Amino acid sequence: MKKLLIIGLTLLLCGPVWSQKKSKVAAAAPQRQAKNVILLIGDGMGLTQISAGMYFNNNQSQFERFPVAGLHKAYSSNDLITDSGAGATAFASGTKTYNGAIGVDPDSMPVKTILEEAEEKGLATGMVVTSTLTHATPASFIAHVRNRKFDEEIATFFLKTEVDFLAGGGKKFFDQRAADGRNLVKELQAKGYQINDFSQNAESATPPDPSKNFIYFSADGDPAKASEGRTYLAPYSVAAAKHLKQRSEKGFFLMIEGSQIDWGGHANNSDYIVSEVVDFDQTIGKILDFAAADGETLVIVTADHETGGYAINPGSELGKIRGAFTTNQHTAQLVPVFAFGPGAELFSGIYENTAIYEKMKAVLGW
Repeated sequence: MKKLLIIGLTLLLCGPVWSQKKSKVAAAAPQRQAKNVILLIGDGMGLTQISAGMYFNNNQSQFERFPVAGLHKAYSSNDLITDSGAGATAFASGTKTYNGAIGVDPDSMPVKTILEEAEEKGLATGMVVTSTLTHATPASFIAHVRNRKFDEEIATFFLKTEVDFLAGGGKKFFDQRAADGRNLVKELQAKGYQINDFSQNAESATPPDPSKNFIYFSADGDPAKASEGRTYLAPYSVAAAKHLKQRSEKGFFLMIEGSQIDWGGHANNSDYIVSEVVDFDQTIGKILDFAAADGETLVIVTADHETGGYAINPGSELGKIRGAFTTNQHTAQLVPVFAFGPGAELFSGIYENTAIYEKMKAVLGW
């Protein structure tokens, strides 16, 4: 308790004291550096989830456009099976940490993330997700808290970092706060953010004002499922890439998450998984089109872990998947990684999940 009190007072008075427990393995130099990096994370998406989406979609998938594929080891610092907090913290900071951690090391000390580093270097930054913005994956790129359940505390970190483009749910953690009564939406507006939400313009991706930071709140709590009519992931992801390209001549970092693939796995619901993978696949296609036209953008697609121990059972056929599960939790499978664009060659092979952070930095020339 005394140690936690000292840490808390230090953070309050002096700001984050960054942990140095990062990956010590530097990535090889890329053949060509990228100006922009777009990291797409299919939460809970293992190889079977990708396969199911492909076979359901008449044996076609945007994953087939990637020239490079690899595998990463997803375990956390305290368990062979990771959770999204530890998994995303590894991608964001190159640090293995405990399950439930958000942007902190195993001692609960803050670790600087690639999004924060990008901001410091003058790059534009953004996140588009189909979960709440305070959920484990997006939170791990911007917040530093001991436990992923602290949604209201996580929301305060969006006032501390000038992210240029945000889209996702969880508006209630910003403007209906039980802990302190603050209205973070109004505070963000006071900082100059252009804010739209689900009550104003549904899911149409209205081009934001390029002179302002932008937030789209897609729901008060969790966004709807793709099967329930949610359509914003692809258009807002493209809008984010275009907006960020206008926001900085130095480049940008964008994280996009297909969050609810994981939720389908936890529910042991094959149809839920497939509909979310198809939605994510369509988003990947739009982002690959952007990157191909741009020529300076590295696109990476991976997952934090697999969920459900998902299998495609006998009796399945194109357009009809008979799925089965071994668990309603995460598994310890190796996780696929796909890469396209400048520096893509670095992502082949088998490596730790923390290496994705090092490889992204190498491709950006940091």
